[in-house]
Amino acid sequence: MSYDDSVVIEAPSDSFWEVGNYKRTVKRFDDGHRLCNDLMSCLHDRARIEKSYAAQLTEWAKKWKQMLEKGPQYGTLEKAWLSLMTEAEKVSELHLGVKCALMSEDFEKVKNWQKEAYHKQMMANFKETKEADDGFRKAQKPWAKKLKEVEAAKKAYHLACKEEKIAISRESNSKADSNVNPEQLKKVQDKVEKSKQDVQKTKEKYEKNLDELNKSTPQYIENMEQVFEQCQLFENKRLEFFREVLLEVKQHLDLSATSYSNVYQELEHTIKSADPKEDLKWFRCTHGPGMPMNWPQFEEWCADLNRTLSRREKPKKTGDGVTLTSISQTGEQASQPPTYNSSYEKNQNDTTEWSDDETNNPFNSNETNGDNPFDEDHSGSEVKVRALYDYEGQEHDELSFKAGDELTKVEDEDEQGWCKGRLENGQVGLYPANYVELIP
Repeated sequence: MSYDDSVVIEAPSDSFWEVGNYKRTVKRFDDGHRLCNDLMSCLHDRARIEKSYAAQLTEWAKKWKQMLEKGPQYGTLEKAWLSLMTEAEKVSELHLGVKCALMSEDFEKVKNWQKEAYHKQMMANFKETKEADDGFRKAQKPWAKKLKEVEAAKKAYHLACKEEKIAISRESNSKADSNVNPEQLKKVQDKVEKSKQDVQKTKEKYEKNLDELNKSTPQYIENMEQVFEQCQLFENKRLEFFREVLLEVKQHLDLSATSYSNVYQELEHTIKSADPKEDLKWFRCTHGPGMPMNWPQFEEWCADLNRTLSRREKPKKTGDGVTLTSISQTGEQASQPPTYNSSYEKNQNDTTEWSDDETNNPFNSNETNGDNPFDEDHSGSEVKVRALYDYEGQEHDELSFKAGDELTKVEDEDEQGWCKGRLENGQVGLYPANYVELIP
């Protein structure tokens, strides 16, 4: 909308200068108070959204952090993946900060300004509203009184003109009618003369009242302008204040300048630090060919050993808990790390020792008929079991679990009392058979 004063437009019927039309200006005080409430409500809604978003980010980060820690991903790529959870936690903190700033700073600032700017009165309106209304009423009262007199004079003048026209029409008809006697014609002519006098009289009064109104109009304009400018000053304070608050809200909402930038710079650095070669090297050394191995060596017979080459002993329960008895060896031979029992070992009858006889040598190609003697036996059916006790794996191929955890038994108990199972995260390994029970 243009406010160019040089453009001449037709005055609207609801012009500000019409009597009583200043009410719209006065209403701005009540509207301003209401707009303060609306702005506070707007900020409150946004703060609630920020809080909800922060809570959802935190919940998401917690859920996926636990899943990743229990999952099969490993190495530097696991750290890169986990950095997404770290980003979510930091962004959550940033949005909680936004929520606190909106409520503790912006919301309270509007609330305090509203309380200082608008003063409630007993009659359910504001002091500022009443003062503006009284000011306009006082400025308009003298002019409105004269305007009322002008309207009355105009009405009287127009009525006199109407009566004059009617009288002239009757006079013309009477002159044309031969049946009208001179006395009646005289009365009609007198009526015409009187109506002309009334027209002149009411016209003079109308012009006089209008002249007086026009003379008082400049003072009326000055007084109305003065009150209006006071209202404008108050409204200008509100508009400036709202603009200031909105700029502060923008500052609180805008996290892109520094906060977000730092978070995502750190996230990018962590992801780029992921090194697939290092991860593959770690897996090779931890779970692959890079693992150390106690290769079979010639061992002298020792009478002190009851079971010289048994790979594992069956775990035994004690009064205070459950312990495992490890294998003791003499000489330079270190204790053997536990490994999965091969199908060859499972098919041996009543023996736990290796034999140098050719008939029992698993490396004899003639006996194996081309089959790999280290292929695992998967003949047992899979069943669900539940842990009765906590168990911490002593070797890399043993499972660790807590009492109450559920796992899947994939191989039946061997002669040493060990079963092969699979945890819910997919890890496969050995565990003591008497540590679990079947789930009905």
